Amino acid sequence: MRKLPLLGDEAIAQAAIDAGITSIYAYPGTPSTEITEYVQKSKQFREHQIIAQWCANEKTAMEAAIGVSYTGKRSMTCMKHVGLNVAADPFMNSAITGANGGLVVVSADDPSMHSSQNEQDSRYFGKFAQIPVLEPHDQQEAYDMVHYAFNLSEKFQTPVLLRITTRLAHSRSGVTLKDSTAQNTLKLPDDLQRFVLLPALAKKRYKILLDNQVNFLQESLHSGFNRLIQGVDKSLGIIVSGIAFNYLMENFQHKNLPFPILKIGQYPIPNELIRNFVNEVDEVLILEEGYPLIEEQLLGFLGIGKNVHGKFDATVPRAGELNPNLVAKALKFPEVKMNTVPEFLVNRPPQLCAGCPHIDTYNALNDALSEFTQGRVMSDIGCYTLGALPPFNTINSCVDMGASITMAKGASDAGLRPVVSVIGDSTFIHSGITGLIDCVTYNTPITIIILDNETTAMTGGQKSLALGRLESVVLGTGLDPDHLHIIDPRKKFHSENVEIFKKELSYEGVSVVIARRECIVAIDQIKKELQSIAVSKNI
Repeated sequence: MRKLPLLGDEAIAQAAIDAGITSIYAYPGTPSTEITEYVQKSKQFREHQIIAQWCANEKTAMEAAIGVSYTGKRSMTCMKHVGLNVAADPFMNSAITGANGGLVVVSADDPSMHSSQNEQDSRYFGKFAQIPVLEPHDQQEAYDMVHYAFNLSEKFQTPVLLRITTRLAHSRSGVTLKDSTAQNTLKLPDDLQRFVLLPALAKKRYKILLDNQVNFLQESLHSGFNRLIQGVDKSLGIIVSGIAFNYLMENFQHKNLPFPILKIGQYPIPNELIRNFVNEVDEVLILEEGYPLIEEQLLGFLGIGKNVHGKFDATVPRAGELNPNLVAKALKFPEVKMNTVPEFLVNRPPQLCAGCPHIDTYNALNDALSEFTQGRVMSDIGCYTLGALPPFNTINSCVDMGASITMAKGASDAGLRPVVSVIGDSTFIHSGITGLIDCVTYNTPITIIILDNETTAMTGGQKSLALGRLESVVLGTGLDPDHLHIIDPRKKFHSENVEIFKKELSYEGVSVVIARRECIVAIDQIKKELQSIAVSKNI
């Protein structure tokens, strides 16, 4: 069998390929992006004609994956944790429709918010949807779990959620590969109404989901991903999930771990397993990356009478990532300083790349707004969010993808004049279009600036679905063409760009200014994409 050194993301991608996926759909979002990129660059992608596409957003990606599952073929959709919020509507309803071909949803959580607005825990979404959730502790288990997930999905005709975190996604280890599986053949559902969620039909499907809960529990009990590791010292029992298992074992590299361990890798957790484990120990320590989901369930299950230590009693911090040091502290080991940063090294705040087009756009916008008080610019997720920091100090919000337009609309409705929305080209396609439609419908006094660097820059330069069609999309919402401007954000055009901004800031209606200049980092790839678009249009 072959063995490859793979990132966690790459292990998941390779497993999906080897498990016979027909398609993978995603919207780029750290730390999940490399899964789809790995498939796109793989030999099998071309040989087996796998569809691996970036979608407008996570909702469309999820729905496309459900569509593939409808045909009896295997599909995967990947996103970061906040992307699962966007996909929540089809995700929750897919638990009711169930799956025909294997359907695996990968959500990559970001504890410590390395590149995210929050550190929510996707396991709660799986619990909410009442579907199986898998949580690997290393790259090999991630690879193995994907194979198992597709089989489990087809066995019980259910979507399966695979939850990973940043450190697993972006760390590397050796992974032993399995023999590859051929893609499924086309096979429509036996019941052609099972994906029709009219109330009368959905009620029947929901009963099937509820009936499956006992099956999901039995799978969790017997799959091997939840397992007991015996220990001689019963004064403490440790329940540990996901990558926290690695941190625990790092504290016992050169000695035997004396305490019993219940390693959790699959949800729902069977009560039988918990009860037997807890009854054999005096106290319980729970180590889990993210929210205290296991701890919460355990306290509810046990009531009072057993000392349970974890996030609720501050034995483990509620916020941020776990690490071996925090686990050592929870075990009351002597503190060992690791990875200390020399005092002479100073943290460098993030900043826009030298030559970034957003720099000149912000400088022009700041000059145009100089006669007004501050606090008038709404924004959202992208490289351009750095406009909130010095030297620009331009933007005043970053809530979620697309919120710049709708928050600016609300501020305008409340009487703020002028008010500006700053949004990227890829983010506009993701979830800004609907906000613009609202503004056009009510002719809201708002100036929308679309920073078009012709790529999805923040996550590594993936293709922007706005490329070559942004003006058409904007005008398709019904915007008055007289209030659509394309500017070139360069220093030599600074004065005229300022004047365009000033003109539209004074307009009592909707205006859109597209500031277009290619990302300095992805310029070669953008040129290739534009050439491809030009060729296809000529054909």
